[in-house]
Order: sequence, then C-alpha cells, then structure tokens
Amino acid sequence: MSLLERLNNDMKTAMKNKEKDKLSVIRMVKAALQNEGIKLGTNELSEEAELTVLTRELKQRKDSLREFSNAGREDLVNKIQTEIEILEVYLPEQLSEEELVEIVKATVQEVNASSKADMGKVMAAIMPKVKGKADGSLINKLVQQQLS
Repeated sequence: MSLLERLNNDMKTAMKNKEKDKLSVIRMVKAALQNEGIKLGTNELSEEAELTVLTRELKQRKDSLREFSNAGREDLVNKIQTEIEILEVYLPEQLSEEELVEIVKATVQEVNASSKADMGKVMAAIMPKVKGKADGSLINKLVQQQLS
C-alpha cells in the first residue's frame, strides 16, 4: 500500500472517529506531498521523494518544538508533540544508535576519512544510506565522534 493510500485510509478513519489532530496532520502531509509532486511535475512521487517530504515535515515540527519549549509555550509544545507522534507512524522504522554507530564506522572506512576535514565526504556518503531511518543531527554527532 502506497503512502498516499495509507494517508487516505487513515484520513477516513480519523474523520469517522472525530480525531481532529490526526486529521489535521494527515491533511498537512497530503498537501505537502501534492506540492512536492507539482514542484517535480509529476502525479506519482517515488518512495524516496515521499520519504523526503515526510522527513522535512518531521524536522520542521521538531524545530518548532524546540522553539516553543525555549519560549515556554506549553500549549503549543503539547500540540506539536502530538503532531510528531502522528507523523512518526508513517516513517520507516528508525535505526538504533548501535546500528548507526556501525554504519558510521563502515562509512568512515569506505571514504578513508581521517580528520574532521573529511566530515562533508562522510556525511554525503552516509545520508543516502539512512534517509528517513535516522535523525541527521544524531548522525552528525556520531560522525564527529568517530573523526575526533
């Protein structure tokens, strides 16, 4: 089942169950997917493009969560936290930190990285491997630890 079909089914269920938060998030994701399709000039997005959109939406919400927390806006923090939980359902299973460490070590050896100057090469090689399965900031931190 494609992501769009899943979203449509979940949207119908959310409407029937009167789950306003879930319905709102699903509509936002569907709109983002449609906008990406228009931008790319296609009706059907690849799985990778769908994953890119989902990851972008999740990152925006995590950034908002951080900002609202810093500003002491607990009402908005709770709302954004709920949206993040709903979005995470549609992402692939996240890799554990141990799995990420192994991938980082292997990638560092692959590109023969030896110092922090090679950070860009390592990140460019590793991100396609873990796209949607891990947070970029965590990967960045792990790569820095390996290269120091």
